[in-house]
Amino acid sequence: MPSYSIDGVIPVVDPSAYVHPSAVLIGDVIVGPNCYVGPCASLRGDFGRIVLEEGSNVQDHCCIHGFPDNDTVVEVNGHIGHGAILHSCIVRRDALVGMNAVVMDEAEIGEKAIVAACAFVPAGMKVPARSLVAGIPAKVKRELTDEEVAWKLEGTHVYQALTVRSLESLREVAPLAEMEADRPRLPAIDVRPLIATRRG
Repeated sequence: MPSYSIDGVIPVVDPSAYVHPSAVLIGDVIVGPNCYVGPCASLRGDFGRIVLEEGSNVQDHCCIHGFPDNDTVVEVNGHIGHGAILHSCIVRRDALVGMNAVVMDEAEIGEKAIVAACAFVPAGMKVPARSLVAGIPAKVKRELTDEEVAWKLEGTHVYQALTVRSLESLREVAPLAEMEADRPRLPAIDVRPLIATRRG
């Protein structure tokens, strides 16, 4: 992975974490145990500290940055969806920030809360625990159901398993010129979108 020091401060990556080779880590970035950082993610710790706590994931094309003296933190089992932006904020334990959502300065996403895809969480907003927020600007819509909380945790466990799979088997290769006649499928993973789980 491209990893850069700045002003003598070097990123830290726990050996049990997986950071994709195309992700960029700069400066005061701390990636904890069993974390996953996806392709093309940018974690710029050149102003303020960025901390990913154990088991959290930051998916492809996410951008994390912050102001000096304001740590940007994703707590244990935090789940940051594709293309999300975090800036000088805190994502509490077991919370999820949806795809392409933006969480601004000094906002706090409460434990087990979900920020909907494409939501804009304004600076200073405190999202209550176990709540769903959505919209531009984001507003609290309702309390999450037990089913939704369990679905989120299951998805995070899938990314923790992906961390292990990536460490063990993800390798850069040259693509094939054509598909093999007996092309294998990837191993089955028991994960479905929430809409599919509700269909039964």
